[in-house]
Amino acid sequence: MPTRIYKVLTKSSRETQELAGKLTPLLRSGDVLSLTGDLGAGKTCFTHGLARGLGIEKKITSPTFNLIKEYKNAFSLYHFDVYRLQSLTELMELGYEEYFYGDGVTVIEWGDKIAPLLPPAYLEIEFRRLLEENLREVHIIPRGGDWDERVGRWLS
Repeated sequence: MPTRIYKVLTKSSRETQELAGKLTPLLRSGDVLSLTGDLGAGKTCFTHGLARGLGIEKKITSPTFNLIKEYKNAFSLYHFDVYRLQSLTELMELGYEEYFYGDGVTVIEWGDKIAPLLPPAYLEIEFRRLLEENLREVHIIPRGGDWDERVGRWLS
């Protein structure tokens, strides 16, 4: 059965953050979100909206040089940026499974770089910049589990 792709347009960083915030009530411990797209396409902006929706007030920045940042609240957010990752072994040595299968939500910028390590069920979100400066086409792709049903509720 082909994977369904949902498409959403956002016209500003605020709209991208609001889109993310609307997803947070549907998130559960152990959820993994793989964010893809060019530099500046909206991955960190989306993560900021998720954090705010989870009640995390701390400023969200991309953990490019650290690989991971943890934000704790009633619900933890584990923010990975694997752009500079040299090999999958690097991530394995960090003990990524503790995050992916832990008590919070894991967001991975450049998740396509670690596709073999992603769990069987995750949500893929691809950001595409369009000609207009702040216009983004967001492709939302449920990958297994009950993601298709949850995405349907999120976007309805």
